[in-house]
Amino acid sequence: MAEEKIGGEEGIIEERRKKLQLLRDNNTAYINNFSKEHYAHNLHDKYDDLSKEDLESNNVENISVAGRIVLMRVMGNASFATIRDSSGDIQVYVSKNTVDIDIYEDFKTWDLGDIVGIKGKLFKTKTNELTIEASAVCLITKSIRPMPDKFKGLADIETKYRQRYLDLMSNENQKQVFLNRSAIIESLRESLKDRNFVEVETPMMHPIPGGAVARPFVTKHNALDRELFLRIAPELYLKRLLVGGFERVFEINRSFRNEGLSTKHNPEFTMLEYYEAFTTLENTIEFTENMIKKACELINNSLNISWGEDQINLSKFRKAKLVDLVLEHNNPISEDQIAKMDGKELLELFESSVEENLIEPTFVIGYPVEVSPLSRRNNENPEIADRFELFIGGKEIANGFCELNDPDDQADRFREQVKAKDTGDKEAMSFDEDYITALEHGMPPAVGVGIGIDRLVMMITNQTSIRDVILFPQLKS
Repeated sequence: MAEEKIGGEEGIIEERRKKLQLLRDNNTAYINNFSKEHYAHNLHDKYDDLSKEDLESNNVENISVAGRIVLMRVMGNASFATIRDSSGDIQVYVSKNTVDIDIYEDFKTWDLGDIVGIKGKLFKTKTNELTIEASAVCLITKSIRPMPDKFKGLADIETKYRQRYLDLMSNENQKQVFLNRSAIIESLRESLKDRNFVEVETPMMHPIPGGAVARPFVTKHNALDRELFLRIAPELYLKRLLVGGFERVFEINRSFRNEGLSTKHNPEFTMLEYYEAFTTLENTIEFTENMIKKACELINNSLNISWGEDQINLSKFRKAKLVDLVLEHNNPISEDQIAKMDGKELLELFESSVEENLIEPTFVIGYPVEVSPLSRRNNENPEIADRFELFIGGKEIANGFCELNDPDDQADRFREQVKAKDTGDKEAMSFDEDYITALEHGMPPAVGVGIGIDRLVMMITNQTSIRDVILFPQLKS
């Protein structure tokens, strides 16, 4: 092709702009009148197994596809191209014997990256490749900038994240990750709806930050002349719905936490939160386990998966007490030493010495109430919360607990959070008077769970960076 002789990207862009100007002069730039009827994947799925002779006898005509040119082999009287649409690739054959000769000469000047429309009939080549013999071709959108190198792809990791469209355009494997992400979310949604959960939407701008221990983003509502906070969790609003009579609710939500960037954290992230009244922690643990297994099997057809360097078996989840895990991973620390720690010290020791070692699926139970400000106290031991966290591959995947529905206990815990905030803890909660008022009207006993969608997708699709499962991750300048 002509642009192979052009040196450098600037030269390529200049040459393509000349071609675009010719289209503008002929009033054929950026047309919007091509009707697409077929997708590459569906054509392959339906006709790949037919023999060359059977396909010919079926006389499959009136095929209409559109997509981006990702490969061209230009010859004198006939040329081949590969067209990529949202479902996959398909080859097309364009000849001056089947399209107007002037159109064929134009076709030979089209470039990789151009978006085109093709109409024609199906046949198979000598190498048995399903191909569309074009009876009509049109240039729908002229690509001014060149595509990433077919073989090298995007070498610059920064470009991969900052210009995700280039990554998706050139990397089918990465595109599949995001298709799988969508399928995973839909699987979770189906599991919840099969259990008669109702999907709801709650505010993303809160007058008071709450629902989790985290530092919020602050914004301002000009008309009301007051501060608002991007939600760090939807929890307190979802539990208001329990008070109002909804017994099973969930939200797949965007939440925001004003924290650092890493391969495990993005300040804007997706969570699934679901709340069920009149159930037990044990039932919820079982439901959560089954929901994750179903999503994993959908994508991998197996419960034995790889995540980075770890091989993980999701067929069996275990339960373990937090204190027991700390003892197990901190020999020779004693039970007496642990007994002298406050809840925050114990949690910090757990996070620093245990979490990364929990490779196989583990529901950790027995969290101190001090670090569980919204959890119900355990009946046998009021110093312990009825709470679990699920760890897989050394990362927290889910957090769940029996909800605290005693308004006086909740008010006391809010006050403790306020004290912590006043002494410099920027992640501590505020006192939410309206939520206390809601609890005073009576909230049924319930269990709530939050699942980090991004990390779950990382695990199921074997990605080691959260940036590889978020289409447009936040990046440093």
